[in-house]
Amino acid sequence: MSFTDWILVGVALFAVLGAVGAFTIAFRRTKADRPDPTAGVSDETRKADRSMVGVRVGFSPAITEAETGPVVEEAEAPALEPEPEPVSTAVALVERQRVVEVSTDESGVTRRQFFNRALGGAFFAFLGLFSLNSLAFFWPKLTGGFGSDVDAGAVEDIAAKTITAAGTVVPVFVPEARAYVVPAPDSLSEQFEGKSVAAAGLMALFQRCVHLGCRVPWCATSIGFECPCHGSKYNSVGEYFAGPAPRNLDRFVVEIRDGDRFIIRTGQIIQTPRAPIASVNYPQGPSCIGAIAAGEEPA
Repeated sequence: MSFTDWILVGVALFAVLGAVGAFTIAFRRTKADRPDPTAGVSDETRKADRSMVGVRVGFSPAITEAETGPVVEEAEAPALEPEPEPVSTAVALVERQRVVEVSTDESGVTRRQFFNRALGGAFFAFLGLFSLNSLAFFWPKLTGGFGSDVDAGAVEDIAAKTITAAGTVVPVFVPEARAYVVPAPDSLSEQFEGKSVAAAGLMALFQRCVHLGCRVPWCATSIGFECPCHGSKYNSVGEYFAGPAPRNLDRFVVEIRDGDRFIIRTGQIIQTPRAPIASVNYPQGPSCIGAIAAGEEPA
């Protein structure tokens, strides 16, 4: 997955966590808004109330005159002196605050704790994704394309295409490797020795001009490479000939695998200075850059 895909996954995960948190907060608020009929009742009162469970309280039946006999009127009692009114006694109520420790399971997660944990999780998730992408950038696992080992084909097939029936050189362009495959000279100069730039008589040249990075096309008339941007010229094996280019064309490390497969290792580019003595003759015909300047079509 690319870095953009990881960012989208992180944003989606963060959104899901936010939705779950919002649902949790709303559910707790809804539950807290319901009135508790036993709120403020002490534990002693709750116990006393539970002790009366199962006890039935009813009214006693009325007693009739037949059961008790005739009612006898009693003599009027002598008037008594009124009793003195009771003196009211003031009762002082003292409020006491009881602090009861509540466990984490009973209290749950507060809003502050939820947001702190969500932000912390999102930050560490971003940090982890950034670290993984950084490792993938510094140590890529290339399985194809430029920067990896490119199989250009069988050696015999490529070698047959690099030489025309007339015996002139024609480079084979490998788009996946961005390279021209050309015949290597019979003897390599000292600057190429020990650098694995030739295998089975073939070399792979980088298509980019070493001056400012323009793509260097092949000129069939001069039998070499000529840059149309600023006029740098190279012979058929990429050695510098003329122009503002500071060195030879860059080339790749090449090798033979499985007996006949020509492998271009585009992850290893070899840079060499201007050759003091050219390995092949150049130019062998009119320059393509001169033909374009004169308004002619290059061959």
